[in-house]
Amino acid sequence: MKLRNTVAAALGAFALVLSLPGSALAATGDFSYKYVTDLGHEERITLHDPHSGKCINLYAVGDDEVPPGYGPHNRTDTPVTVYSGPLCTGREWRLRANGNPATDQLEVRSVRFDAPAA
Repeated sequence: MKLRNTVAAALGAFALVLSLPGSALAATGDFSYKYVTDLGHEERITLHDPHSGKCINLYAVGDDEVPPGYGPHNRTDTPVTVYSGPLCTGREWRLRANGNPATDQLEVRSVRFDAPAA
């Protein structure tokens, strides 16, 4: 009887673990963009293994009150959509996975990485 209860408890725990959500989905690799600071210096920001499937307002440029970022470069394993406005609004462009740098004319404020296929 004790063995049966132990096996049942182990199977129940295993089923519970399988039903828990997995870790947050993330693109693997780096996404970078440039922006100009308040002092007029060009800086490059890099997102390492960014979250997928949700909108990301980009640091220092994700608000209409400041100049936008530019020259995005997607070196992740996931395609990304870049947006000219905050909260994934405005004009949008698709950048392929592991692509070449975009031109500095391409302005960005927010991004959304495709969720990996299940």
